[in-house]
Amino acid sequence: MSVEIPARDGDGYLVSMDDWTPEIGKAMAEVDGVDLTDAKWEQIMKAREYYDDQAVVPPIRKFSKFINMDQKELFAQWKTGPMKPITKYGGLPKPTGCV
Repeated sequence: MSVEIPARDGDGYLVSMDDWTPEIGKAMAEVDGVDLTDAKWEQIMKAREYYDDQAVVPPIRKFSKFINMDQKELFAQWKTGPMKPITKYGGLPKPTGCV
């Protein structure tokens, strides 16, 4: 099954948040060579929930509290700053403070 990935910016984020679907998020990760485990997907959906409620991307400290998970665990799972891939594959805006 091949999903058409909409336009992305230089960092791989969707140009339009409205283009996002779970299938597109998963296809983007696949193209980027990122393995989205169920746990990672759950975090992505939680970030979307947070964004829907607060209209902002949560900083890592708030997000780890929100999902009741230690920041170190999050970093270990993602092998990188977790908020960048979480927001990217969740179709959310780039987190502030992430470069």
